[in-house]
Amino acid sequence: MTRPANTDSTPVDGAAILDALHNVLTKYVILPSTEAVDAVALWIAATHAQAAWAHAPRLVIRAPEKRCGKSRLLDVVEGCCHNPLITVNASPAAVYRAIGTDNPPTLLVDEADTIFGGKNADANEDLRGLLNAGHQRNRPAIRWDNNTQSLEKIPTFAMAALAGIGAMPDTIEDRAVVIRMRRRAPGETVAPYRHRRDGPALRAIAQRLTVWLGANLATLEAAEPPMPVEDRAADTWEPLVAVADLAGNTWPTRARHAVTVLTAEADEAGNVSTRVRLLADVRTAFTVLGDPPAASTHDLLTALNGDDEAPWAGFGPTGLTGKRLGDLLREFGITSTTIRFPVGQAKGYTRDAFTDAWQRYCPAPTVPSVPTSFPQVNPGTDTTPGTDQSVPRNQSVPHLSRQNELGTDGTDTPRLRVTGHRQ
Repeated sequence: MTRPANTDSTPVDGAAILDALHNVLTKYVILPSTEAVDAVALWIAATHAQAAWAHAPRLVIRAPEKRCGKSRLLDVVEGCCHNPLITVNASPAAVYRAIGTDNPPTLLVDEADTIFGGKNADANEDLRGLLNAGHQRNRPAIRWDNNTQSLEKIPTFAMAALAGIGAMPDTIEDRAVVIRMRRRAPGETVAPYRHRRDGPALRAIAQRLTVWLGANLATLEAAEPPMPVEDRAADTWEPLVAVADLAGNTWPTRARHAVTVLTAEADEAGNVSTRVRLLADVRTAFTVLGDPPAASTHDLLTALNGDDEAPWAGFGPTGLTGKRLGDLLREFGITSTTIRFPVGQAKGYTRDAFTDAWQRYCPAPTVPSVPTSFPQVNPGTDTTPGTDQSVPRNQSVPHLSRQNELGTDGTDTPRLRVTGHRQ
């Protein structure tokens, strides 16, 4: 229970407010998982404390096809978030002006696939740049004002949600809580949503969030919650976890579980660059070849082009070539060399040449650790030792993929002789 800054007031039960928000979400929308419901509820709540955050996480609501509930979810988000500004097609200039206020709105973009997809992508590069810059505080857009003959700094910091079919630009999804919607199955039902009838109840929840979080902005601004992720993922999720910690009850545990599950999903299904995909597939190719200390360019190309699920066979009439392979790997400082194999000399790559790049760009997934300040869970159990606190059974363990198999690095095999002729 959270006590407002005014100690004469009745303590506010933040967990109860989040529970009410959770119930509203599940009343009108079928979300793909319990973790997704918790994440959306915490993101909505975080919009009411924008002044406290160093980063403004994006919420990406994406679906593979129409009629998956993405627009309905955006309706509920609009009803419950702070100062919503919803649009389906706004010019970057208009958005800049809307955000550049002392009390920025929560920007909601529906049909975002029509803005960032296909031939429209290049035309809306400014909007994508705005959304990327606005993820972090103090990243203003700078424009030259001809009327005053001076530079103008326009704030870009604001929470934003985007809904559309298919993936959003990877630079946006990398800064977002990503919710992958799906069409309702037979037997899954939700209540119909009518703006005039149901909107007031949603705004009442929004008002409760404003009062609760507005009274605790100083606490939230100083919060440094232990996070189960690092780097940009931690920046994105930290506001949500801070809200959960402020609410207490089951929300801190649920928030961190949502972080690990949804981050693992995003990592597994995320759009990776061609070069990073190649690194991962070369590691798989070495595994297919028996993890030798070196492999010829011919053998690597055979393995890469022979993978039906990989894109390399489509890189020209004969698939990926040795020259293209070398060009792509050279950016990582990896070059081919002349290697003496049992059947004779040939151009190829040593496995050790890839080790550093593999560790930096596509490390094998590991089980995320739980902060020591939170209960530890014994595998195969449903409770924390010595307590009666239930925890989710499906703790997040990133799925292994054929590109990231454990046990491939550090294999102790005899080294082949490598001569020093590099290309």
